[in-house]
Amino acid sequence: MQKTRPYGSRRTLNVAEGISISERGRGENGPITSDKRLFMQLLVFDGVTETHALIAAVEAADLPAVLYADVRSSRSVGLLTWTRHPEWFVTGLRPFLNAAPFADLAPRPACTMMGRTYAIGYESDLDEVLVRRPVRHATTAAWPWAVWYPLRRKGTFMREPAEEQRRLLMEHGGIGMAYGRADHAHDIRLACHGLDANDNDFVIALVGKELAPLSKVVEHMRKTKQTSEYMEHMGPFFVGHALWQNTPSVE
Repeated sequence: MQKTRPYGSRRTLNVAEGISISERGRGENGPITSDKRLFMQLLVFDGVTETHALIAAVEAADLPAVLYADVRSSRSVGLLTWTRHPEWFVTGLRPFLNAAPFADLAPRPACTMMGRTYAIGYESDLDEVLVRRPVRHATTAAWPWAVWYPLRRKGTFMREPAEEQRRLLMEHGGIGMAYGRADHAHDIRLACHGLDANDNDFVIALVGKELAPLSKVVEHMRKTKQTSEYMEHMGPFFVGHALWQNTPSVE
Protein backbone atom coordinates (compact mmCIF):
# COMPACT_ATOMS: atom_id res chain seq x y z
CA MET A 1 0.00 0.00 0.00
CA GLN A 2 1.30 3.44 -0.93
CA LYS A 3 2.03 5.62 2.06
CA THR A 4 0.86 9.22 2.00
CA ARG A 5 2.92 12.05 3.38
CA PRO A 6 1.38 14.81 5.52
CA TYR A 7 1.26 18.29 4.08
CA GLY A 8 4.31 20.29 5.07
CA SER A 9 6.62 17.32 5.63
CA ARG A 10 10.17 17.61 4.34
CA ARG A 11 12.21 15.09 2.41
CA THR A 12 14.95 15.02 -0.20
CA LEU A 13 13.71 14.30 -3.72
CA ASN A 14 14.81 10.91 -5.01
CA VAL A 15 15.69 11.61 -8.64
CA ALA A 16 14.86 8.03 -9.55
CA GLU A 17 11.24 8.72 -8.65
CA GLY A 18 11.00 11.49 -11.19
CA ILE A 19 9.51 14.95 -10.66
CA SER A 20 5.77 15.59 -10.59
CA ILE A 21 4.35 19.08 -10.91
CA SER A 22 0.76 17.90 -10.52
CA GLU A 23 -1.51 19.35 -7.86
CA ARG A 24 -2.60 16.72 -5.35
CA GLY A 25 -5.86 16.11 -3.54
CA ARG A 26 -7.70 13.23 -1.93
CA GLY A 27 -10.85 11.66 -3.32
CA GLU A 28 -13.10 8.93 -1.98
CA ASN A 29 -10.81 6.23 -3.34
CA GLY A 30 -7.48 7.78 -2.41
CA PRO A 31 -5.03 10.33 -3.85
CA ILE A 32 -6.02 12.34 -6.93
CA THR A 33 -3.97 14.65 -9.13
CA SER A 34 -4.55 17.40 -11.66
CA ASP A 35 -2.36 19.41 -14.03
CA LYS A 36 -5.03 22.10 -14.45
CA ARG A 37 -4.33 25.43 -12.80
CA LEU A 38 -5.01 29.11 -13.32
CA PHE A 39 -2.48 31.89 -13.56
CA MET A 40 -3.92 35.17 -12.29
CA GLN A 41 -2.35 38.62 -12.62
CA LEU A 42 -3.25 42.01 -11.17
CA LEU A 43 -1.90 45.10 -12.94
CA VAL A 44 -2.41 48.63 -11.61
CA PHE A 45 -2.45 51.72 -13.79
CA ASP A 46 -2.22 55.43 -12.92
CA GLY A 47 -3.23 58.48 -14.91
CA VAL A 48 -6.90 57.56 -15.29
CA THR A 49 -9.19 60.53 -15.89
CA GLU A 50 -12.34 58.57 -16.73
CA THR A 51 -13.19 54.87 -16.76
CA HIS A 52 -15.88 54.55 -19.43
CA ALA A 53 -13.40 53.93 -22.24
CA LEU A 54 -11.55 51.34 -20.15
CA ILE A 55 -14.75 49.46 -19.36
CA ALA A 56 -15.79 49.59 -23.01
CA ALA A 57 -12.41 48.22 -24.10
CA VAL A 58 -12.31 45.23 -21.75
CA GLU A 59 -15.97 44.48 -22.51
CA ALA A 60 -15.45 44.62 -26.27
CA ALA A 61 -12.41 42.35 -26.00
CA ASP A 62 -14.38 39.94 -23.79
CA LEU A 63 -11.37 39.67 -21.51
CA PRO A 64 -11.38 37.20 -18.63
CA ALA A 65 -11.04 40.12 -16.26
CA VAL A 66 -12.17 42.31 -13.42
CA LEU A 67 -11.61 46.05 -13.63
CA TYR A 68 -11.31 47.73 -10.23
CA ALA A 69 -11.46 51.35 -9.19
CA ASP A 70 -8.50 52.01 -6.89
CA VAL A 71 -10.14 53.13 -3.65
CA ARG A 72 -7.04 54.98 -2.47
CA SER A 73 -6.43 56.87 -5.71
CA SER A 74 -9.02 58.70 -7.77
CA ARG A 75 -6.85 58.37 -10.89
CA SER A 76 -5.94 54.68 -10.75
CA VAL A 77 -7.47 51.32 -11.69
CA GLY A 78 -6.54 47.68 -11.23
CA LEU A 79 -7.00 45.05 -13.94
CA LEU A 80 -7.21 41.42 -12.86
CA THR A 81 -6.92 38.80 -15.61
CA TRP A 82 -6.53 35.02 -15.59
CA THR A 83 -5.80 32.12 -17.90
CA ARG A 84 -4.89 28.43 -17.87
CA HIS A 85 -2.29 29.17 -20.54
CA PRO A 86 0.22 31.77 -19.31
CA GLU A 87 1.53 32.53 -22.80
CA TRP A 88 -1.76 34.42 -23.27
CA PHE A 89 -0.39 37.18 -21.05
CA VAL A 90 2.13 37.83 -23.83
CA THR A 91 0.22 36.86 -26.97
CA GLY A 92 -3.25 38.12 -26.01
CA LEU A 93 -3.14 40.54 -23.10
CA ARG A 94 0.05 42.35 -24.06
CA PRO A 95 -1.22 43.63 -27.45
CA PHE A 96 -4.46 44.71 -25.79
CA LEU A 97 -2.61 46.75 -23.17
CA ASN A 98 -0.30 48.30 -25.75
CA ALA A 99 -3.28 49.78 -27.62
CA ALA A 100 -5.57 52.62 -26.56
CA PRO A 101 -6.97 53.31 -24.07
CA PHE A 102 -4.66 51.36 -21.71
CA ALA A 103 -1.53 52.41 -23.63
CA ASP A 104 -2.16 55.99 -22.48
CA LEU A 105 -1.94 55.00 -18.80
CA ALA A 106 1.12 54.63 -16.58
CA PRO A 107 1.68 51.15 -15.11
CA ARG A 108 2.48 50.93 -11.40
CA PRO A 109 4.95 47.99 -11.25
CA ALA A 110 5.15 47.99 -7.45
CA CYS A 111 1.56 46.73 -7.34
CA THR A 112 1.87 44.04 -10.02
CA MET A 113 0.87 40.68 -8.53
CA MET A 114 0.95 37.30 -10.27
CA GLY A 115 0.48 33.76 -9.07
CA ARG A 116 -0.88 30.29 -9.79
CA THR A 117 -3.64 28.36 -8.10
CA TYR A 118 -2.57 25.40 -5.99
CA ALA A 119 -3.90 22.60 -3.83
CA ILE A 120 -2.69 21.65 -0.37
CA GLY A 121 -3.41 17.94 -0.52
CA TYR A 122 -6.81 17.24 1.02
CA GLU A 123 -9.22 18.71 -1.57
CA SER A 124 -11.68 16.26 -3.13
CA ASP A 125 -12.55 18.39 -6.20
CA LEU A 126 -9.39 19.78 -7.76
CA ASP A 127 -11.16 21.43 -10.72
CA GLU A 128 -13.24 23.41 -8.23
CA VAL A 129 -10.22 24.50 -6.21
CA LEU A 130 -7.81 25.16 -9.06
CA VAL A 131 -10.08 26.55 -11.78
CA ARG A 132 -13.70 27.33 -10.93
CA ARG A 133 -13.65 28.77 -7.41
CA PRO A 134 -10.99 31.47 -7.92
CA VAL A 135 -12.88 32.88 -10.92
CA ARG A 136 -16.21 32.65 -9.12
CA HIS A 137 -14.84 34.51 -6.12
CA ALA A 138 -13.32 37.21 -8.31
CA THR A 139 -16.44 37.75 -10.41
CA THR A 140 -19.36 37.40 -7.99
CA ALA A 141 -21.32 40.60 -8.45
CA ALA A 142 -22.42 40.59 -4.81
CA TRP A 143 -18.75 40.75 -3.73
CA PRO A 144 -17.42 43.90 -5.44
CA TRP A 145 -14.82 44.77 -2.77
CA ALA A 146 -11.35 43.31 -3.01
CA VAL A 147 -8.10 43.57 -1.05
CA TRP A 148 -5.07 42.12 -2.87
CA TYR A 149 -1.62 41.65 -1.33
CA PRO A 150 1.51 39.48 -1.59
CA LEU A 151 3.25 37.94 1.40
CA ARG A 152 6.43 36.14 2.28
CA ARG A 153 6.96 33.78 5.20
CA LYS A 154 10.18 33.57 7.16
CA GLY A 155 12.34 30.59 6.33
CA THR A 156 11.99 29.40 9.90
CA PHE A 157 8.41 28.36 9.16
CA MET A 158 9.58 25.63 6.78
CA ARG A 159 12.00 24.34 9.40
CA GLU A 160 9.20 23.65 11.85
CA PRO A 161 8.08 20.02 12.20
CA ALA A 162 5.25 18.98 9.88
CA GLU A 163 2.79 18.67 12.75
CA GLU A 164 3.53 22.22 13.94
CA GLN A 165 3.14 23.55 10.39
CA ARG A 166 -0.26 21.89 10.14
CA ARG A 167 -1.34 23.37 13.47
CA LEU A 168 -0.31 26.87 12.42
CA LEU A 169 -2.05 26.54 9.06
CA MET A 170 -5.23 25.20 10.68
CA GLU A 171 -5.36 28.15 13.09
CA HIS A 172 -4.94 30.57 10.21
CA GLY A 173 -7.31 28.74 7.87
CA GLY A 174 -9.99 28.37 10.53
CA ILE A 175 -10.36 32.14 10.73
CA GLY A 176 -10.74 32.41 6.96
CA MET A 177 -13.35 29.65 6.85
CA ALA A 178 -15.34 31.28 9.65
CA TYR A 179 -15.44 34.59 7.76
CA GLY A 180 -16.46 32.71 4.60
CA ARG A 181 -19.31 30.82 6.28
CA ALA A 182 -20.65 34.13 7.57
CA ASP A 183 -20.34 35.63 4.04
CA HIS A 184 -18.05 38.35 5.41
CA ALA A 185 -14.96 37.53 3.34
CA HIS A 186 -13.90 35.00 0.72
CA ASP A 187 -10.37 34.37 -0.46
CA ILE A 188 -8.31 33.65 -3.54
CA ARG A 189 -4.97 32.01 -2.74
CA LEU A 190 -2.14 31.96 -5.28
CA ALA A 191 1.42 30.69 -5.08
CA CYS A 192 3.94 33.06 -6.67
CA HIS A 193 7.27 31.29 -6.10
CA GLY A 194 9.57 32.48 -8.88
CA LEU A 195 6.84 34.67 -10.38
CA ASP A 196 7.12 37.69 -8.11
CA ALA A 197 9.64 40.48 -8.59
CA ASN A 198 10.18 40.73 -4.82
CA ASP A 199 10.48 36.97 -4.19
CA ASN A 200 7.18 36.70 -2.33
CA ASP A 201 5.65 33.28 -1.66
CA PHE A 202 1.92 33.91 -2.06
CA VAL A 203 -0.63 36.39 -3.39
CA ILE A 204 -3.87 36.66 -1.46
CA ALA A 205 -7.15 38.32 -2.37
CA LEU A 206 -9.97 38.91 0.07
CA VAL A 207 -13.30 39.66 -1.59
CA GLY A 208 -16.70 40.45 -0.17
CA LYS A 209 -19.83 42.56 -0.18
CA GLU A 210 -18.45 45.15 2.26
CA LEU A 211 -14.97 46.54 2.90
CA ALA A 212 -14.93 46.56 6.71
CA PRO A 213 -14.96 42.73 7.10
CA LEU A 214 -11.99 42.44 4.72
CA SER A 215 -10.02 44.78 6.95
CA LYS A 216 -11.20 42.89 10.04
CA VAL A 217 -10.04 39.52 8.73
CA VAL A 218 -6.54 40.94 8.12
CA GLU A 219 -6.59 42.33 11.66
CA HIS A 220 -7.78 38.98 13.02
CA MET A 221 -5.06 37.08 11.14
CA ARG A 222 -2.37 39.31 12.64
CA LYS A 223 -3.04 37.68 16.00
CA THR A 224 -2.23 34.18 14.78
CA LYS A 225 1.18 32.69 15.47
CA GLN A 226 1.83 32.19 11.75
CA THR A 227 1.46 35.91 11.03
CA SER A 228 2.89 37.33 14.24
CA GLU A 229 6.00 35.13 14.34
CA TYR A 230 6.58 33.65 10.88
CA MET A 231 5.66 36.42 8.44
CA GLU A 232 8.58 38.24 6.81
CA HIS A 233 6.43 40.91 5.17
CA MET A 234 3.04 41.61 3.60
CA GLY A 235 2.02 44.08 0.92
CA PRO A 236 1.79 46.41 -0.84
CA PHE A 237 -1.99 46.28 -0.50
CA PHE A 238 -4.34 47.15 -3.35
CA VAL A 239 -7.91 48.00 -2.34
CA GLY A 240 -10.40 47.96 -5.19
CA HIS A 241 -14.10 48.12 -5.96
CA ALA A 242 -15.25 46.30 -9.10
CA LEU A 243 -16.26 48.51 -12.02
CA TRP A 244 -16.70 45.58 -14.43
CA GLN A 245 -16.54 41.80 -14.15
CA ASN A 246 -16.52 39.08 -16.80
CA THR A 247 -16.77 35.31 -16.48
CA PRO A 248 -15.74 33.68 -19.77
CA SER A 249 -14.93 29.97 -19.76
CA VAL A 250 -11.59 28.85 -18.33
CA GLU A 251 -11.94 25.20 -19.34
